[in-house]
Amino acid sequence: MAKHQENNYFKLLTELVDYAAQAARKLQDSLTGFSPEQLPAQLDEMHQIEHAADLANHDLNDKLVREFITPIEREDIANLAAQIDDITDEIEDVLLRVYMYNIRVLRPELEQFLRLIVDCTALLCEVMQEFENFRRSKTIKEKIIRINDLEEQGDRLYREAIRALYTQQTTAEEKLVWTTLFDCCERCCDACEHTSEAVEAAMMNNT
Repeated sequence: MAKHQENNYFKLLTELVDYAAQAARKLQDSLTGFSPEQLPAQLDEMHQIEHAADLANHDLNDKLVREFITPIEREDIANLAAQIDDITDEIEDVLLRVYMYNIRVLRPELEQFLRLIVDCTALLCEVMQEFENFRRSKTIKEKIIRINDLEEQGDRLYREAIRALYTQQTTAEEKLVWTTLFDCCERCCDACEHTSEAVEAAMMNNT
């Protein structure tokens, strides 16, 4: 008799996205009412989230290797887990850069990026909660489109933030530091969009 599926991979993927959303909220909390002196402790808290996400990702992949039957293609599950892991890593990288570059004063565009990153991950949580029933869901595709819209907002914000950086009186060091930091923020939004596109591709592959 064939061995039945043992693990709920939709639930496991949802847990991974929850870690990314936690990281996004931690990033926003850490940089709202910014205090450079508190950054080391906030980095430790962020790393705890990232480390827990890594353990959950490894656990999912260990289960996937041993699983006989999977609810959707095995490659789709593995790809989604990797894409979600990238989101959490990119979010942690933003806070790491603020610390490594010893940034003392934040530019106003960063606050807008933080809201976008939080909104993207929150929407992705909603997408993943519906993923298990994607064949019957009436809203999952709409949510994927909304993530794409948020990513486009991130692109526009990035262009305007870089333009402001290079048209205002800023030092060469500030230009370098903030260009890199805005790149990191944009990558967070891109990673969310890439994951939502991977969900859409998985839906098509398994219909």
